Amino acid sequence: MEMKSILIKDTTKEEREQIVKSSLECGGGCENCSSCWLGGGNPWDIYQDYIDGKKEIREINMEYMEKYRQDRQIH
Repeated sequence: MEMKSILIKDTTKEEREQIVKSSLECGGGCENCSSCWLGGGNPWDIYQDYIDGKKEIREINMEYMEKYRQDRQIH
């Protein structure tokens, strides 16, 4: 199976919403979630700029890690 590009230029807003939704499916559900294991905020808010076509997922993930890893050695 060939993987489709997730870049903004290759996706529609609806596709980006589905990409984020399927990526966040950890099995536990988002209700009462501490926003994933780093506690960095609502996952939908974090990825809204990707959904809106403003920033690529890679950029958001890099910013998130810089902001929330708090000098922990996380790779």
